[in-house]
Amino acid sequence: MRIGELAAVTGASVRSLRYYEEQRLLTSSRSPSGQRHYTHAEVERVHFIQRLYAAGLSSRTIMKLLPCVDAPSEEASDAAMERMEQERERLSAHIEDLRSTRDALDALMAVNRAHRSTLRPGARSVRDKDGAGLLS
Repeated sequence: MRIGELAAVTGASVRSLRYYEEQRLLTSSRSPSGQRHYTHAEVERVHFIQRLYAAGLSSRTIMKLLPCVDAPSEEASDAAMERMEQERERLSAHIEDLRSTRDALDALMAVNRAHRSTLRPGARSVRDKDGAGLLS
């Protein structure tokens, strides 16, 4: 099947499929005129790649997981599991960082609410000693 057909079957864009090839996540054969041709096996591979991207993995990480698919073995499976555990730890740390950032924003919003409650009715903004506007 040609690239447009693979895109239609998988829901991936043609641009994404080309990117997958560029990253060596997907391969195709080429016709004499240079058109890409895929087998039906690539449909499942594209779906697998899409699931990995949806899980937050980078193309570099996906490349490290593909040996488990291409040459299944206990060793490859263990290596894939270890890599996924590392990615999960990275994502968990990122989530904690985002929670801390959200908490800091919540604190600023609370300060702003408290400040607004002290303003005179109708006051639009307050200036600090240098004339810069403060939150109101």
